[in-house]
Amino acid sequence: MSMSPIIATLISVLAVSAISLVGVFLVYIQTHRLKKLLFILVSFAVGTLLGDVFFHLVPELYSAEGGGAASPLAVSGFLLGGICLFFVLEHVLHWHHYHHGMEESHAAHPSAYVNIAADALHNFVDGLIIGASFLVSMPVGIATTLAVIFHEIPQELGDFGILVNAGFTRAKALFFNFFSATFAIIGGVIAILIGSAFEEFAPALIAITAGGFTYLALTDLMPKLHEDIKPRRSILQFIAALCGIGIMFALTSLE
Repeated sequence: MSMSPIIATLISVLAVSAISLVGVFLVYIQTHRLKKLLFILVSFAVGTLLGDVFFHLVPELYSAEGGGAASPLAVSGFLLGGICLFFVLEHVLHWHHYHHGMEESHAAHPSAYVNIAADALHNFVDGLIIGASFLVSMPVGIATTLAVIFHEIPQELGDFGILVNAGFTRAKALFFNFFSATFAIIGGVIAILIGSAFEEFAPALIAITAGGFTYLALTDLMPKLHEDIKPRRSILQFIAALCGIGIMFALTSLE
């Protein structure tokens, strides 16, 4: 007896959400060693975020499955809208940070919450895509789930580095990584409940997510890489970013 799309989707999105706990391997690294790794993780995160945008999210917008019916002008508008949305979100968080969190010496940088919001939206879209894929067929659903899982591993490691670098404790970073990952479950359930209807707004969600990731990578993370201009560390940063981009490009073969 074949598995129903509902059960298959739930199992898949639970597995994808569990990938967020990959950061647990970094929790037990000594603090001074973790700090030495942070500049590598942030560089890696820049590569994975940009690689995700340009090799996965944007091409998805022009594919038949991801919303090929959307006009290039609409895609560009939603992409810019995503950048503007996360610009406003970060500034709102900055205002809250400075007006209500000044007395907290260990308050996290607002970029951490921008990353959580963008990642939650991204995982929500992943859940929608997985659910829709299982509605098409079981093989398509399994292939999509594997692609998302392999895509999430490097991204979750990068996200963990972003949150720790922004001031979160390792335990808090792990918790919020998992919290944002659970939005894949919500997306999967909604996809099953509403079926193909989600195709109407999927391109907008994907484009807004791409805009958020682009904003985060270029405005919050990349400037941090310029703070350390020692030749050896700069080379390592560049290699780490290329590794993130390379992994995201390699994962296109699974789609």
